[in-house]
Amino acid sequence: MAIRHRLVHRSPEQVWAVLADGSRYGDWVIGPSQSSQVDEEWPRLGSRIEYVVALGPWTLTGETIVRHCEPMRELELEAVSGWLGTARIAMEIRAWGEETLVILDEHPLRGTGGRLHNVALDAVLQLRHRSMLARFAEVVESAGSGGREGPDGRAGQNGRTPSRP
Repeated sequence: MAIRHRLVHRSPEQVWAVLADGSRYGDWVIGPSQSSQVDEEWPRLGSRIEYVVALGPWTLTGETIVRHCEPMRELELEAVSGWLGTARIAMEIRAWGEETLVILDEHPLRGTGGRLHNVALDAVLQLRHRSMLARFAEVVESAGSGGREGPDGRAGQNGRTPSRP
């Protein structure tokens, strides 16, 4: 399993505000070249975000579905990626003094990814999570200071196709 954590220098409420805003996922999730919130009630159970991953000349479309949500504590998602299968992605937030400890746990669940899951894949996920949690912390911390900038300092989706409001 690929489990990683990061201390975010903001309150759990500020961390949750970013997780609960489906239009912000393109600002911090590593992989998708485009993302859009499909359901207005994100992160209600069963709500979805659609995404596109560009791999050279090929593109892969998928969706991320909320499977479990305890506001201010946990958000568990299932990323559905066509022939690659699905992955469970769980984010837990814990108050840590005046800051927040974010714990990210991801592992392949079904399909090709689940069948081929191994230590090498976990190592790749660890590298992805390191970058993703760093970007997430930057998004939360910049939002907490009043801005809506992404990790690159620009407003919006960091050069990605904008999400629907």
